[in-house]
Amino acid sequence: MGTVVESQVVNGVANLEVFSNTLQELAQRDRDILAVTSDSRGSGKLVPFGQKFPDQIIEIGIAEQNLVGVAAGLASAGKKVFAVSPACFLTARALEQIKNDVAYSDNPVKLIGISAGVSYGALGSTHHSLHDYAVLRAINNMIIVAPADNFETQQAIKQAAELNKPIYLRFGKKPMPLLTNDESNSFQLGKGRVITEGEDIAIIATGEAVLPALQAAEKLKSSHGLNATVVSMHTIKPLDYALLKQVAANTKALLTVEEHSVYGGLGEACASYLLENRYSNPFKIMGIPDEYTVTGSQAEIMNHYGISEAGIIAASLDLLNL
Repeated sequence: MGTVVESQVVNGVANLEVFSNTLQELAQRDRDILAVTSDSRGSGKLVPFGQKFPDQIIEIGIAEQNLVGVAAGLASAGKKVFAVSPACFLTARALEQIKNDVAYSDNPVKLIGISAGVSYGALGSTHHSLHDYAVLRAINNMIIVAPADNFETQQAIKQAAELNKPIYLRFGKKPMPLLTNDESNSFQLGKGRVITEGEDIAIIATGEAVLPALQAAEKLKSSHGLNATVVSMHTIKPLDYALLKQVAANTKALLTVEEHSVYGGLGEACASYLLENRYSNPFKIMGIPDEYTVTGSQAEIMNHYGISEAGIIAASLDLLNL
């Protein structure tokens, strides 16, 4: 592997805005595109969609189990359904419906978990979704995706619309810059995206945790002369084992970073593969520990638990014994 490529981070908007804009583009061409919401068209940025396509949006109200059941029924009738609800409620209150009506019944619903992770900040643990990767990884026939930036979001929604399988897509609330302007850095569901390359440490992140991973990699290069590989592992299930094998073979240590519990998420998925295949690289999972989170904004909570540029730098140096 080569050295770290200088990033071309530019300003962007919230991934949810890109989701809404992309869905409007798709709905303009395809009348089978439907949005189903649980009193969440505002927080899901779907007000413009509803105004443009009033016949292609269905409001269920605050009834997430009904949301998923209705979405599954519409999908079984050939509609391309995007079921939009806060991630904390969608993947907890409606878990049985996701398991049975969507996954077991093989209905290709596109489950959109909004305001995910700790996006709701000071509203606390009742509104945080730090369990969603874990519970959905344990359900057969479910794809799990957490786009990192606007480009990944646009591509994920376009590909999900044509996918004839159940899929869960997770979005936060804050504006996300583009990670790179390199158009050759393509996106494909099920394939991780290498943002930078380096031989010292691999930082494998997902969703909104990819940006601080990239920022940490640049600081490791400029301040410590270390070259890091940064991977946006946007698809958590199915995991890109080929890429994980590649980075494990070509770096000295591996660090996973996610806005999720350290149990059952990206880190444990990577750890199980590495251990089963007898890799011995120093390895660490960064995420939210087994506790109810501290009170604060999303940024304050993530900084507290080290899901930040400084925290990732410190963990990287520790793994490399520096």
